[in-house]
Amino acid sequence: MRIDIATLFPDMCMTVLNESILGRAVKAGKVEFNCHQIRDYTLDKHRRVDDNPYGGGMGMVMQADPVYRCWEAVCEKMGAKPHVIYMSPKGKVFTQQKAVELSKMENIFIICGHYEGLDQRLIDSIVDEELSAGDYVLTGGELPALIVCDAAARMCEGVLSSAECFEEESHYGGLLEYPHYTRPEVWHDMPVPPVLLTGHHKNIAAYRHEQALKITAERRPDMYDKYMQNHNDEQKKK
Repeated sequence: MRIDIATLFPDMCMTVLNESILGRAVKAGKVEFNCHQIRDYTLDKHRRVDDNPYGGGMGMVMQADPVYRCWEAVCEKMGAKPHVIYMSPKGKVFTQQKAVELSKMENIFIICGHYEGLDQRLIDSIVDEELSAGDYVLTGGELPALIVCDAAARMCEGVLSSAECFEEESHYGGLLEYPHYTRPEVWHDMPVPPVLLTGHHKNIAAYRHEQALKITAERRPDMYDKYMQNHNDEQKKK
């Protein structure tokens, strides 16, 4: 997988992407991240990338041309057109299901907006989808872009030790994840649940599934209802 990020703060992004699991995946050649300084693609001698909005209003708007030139350069270098994502509060909220979908793509180009956002004509011209990190507004698209990179890239083959590392996590299978425990066996007079010490894999799996159902019902009833509906639909087909 290759992910290119168009941003005003490439160093900020690369600092994160070169650390921890993603950093090791980059060194191993499992994923590739490229961060492009949008100002490098402006024709303005002052490297300006924004201007006043037509129709008036507060704030500035990012110009279409610098980002478009950046996208063109990436397309030319790759010899292909990547899937283009614009991080925006107006986009669809990013989910684990979307992360799975993106993890199967070879080339992704993420645009990080700033100020009042991008010139709509650029969005209409090259953007395939707009994504949001949640129902709130940030100062720029870098943090949401990094979330997308992390969530998608970690599921690429060879990034984690096995698929089991993410297939049992919260949201992947439609439920929140069950609780985890490690040594010591008793901590502050609180013991580890006895079933986890038995070594009986079937009973442990059943206990964990029961806990996942319980936690999801308590904290995310919307997810629980959807999961149970899908489960019941599958049972009717058998």
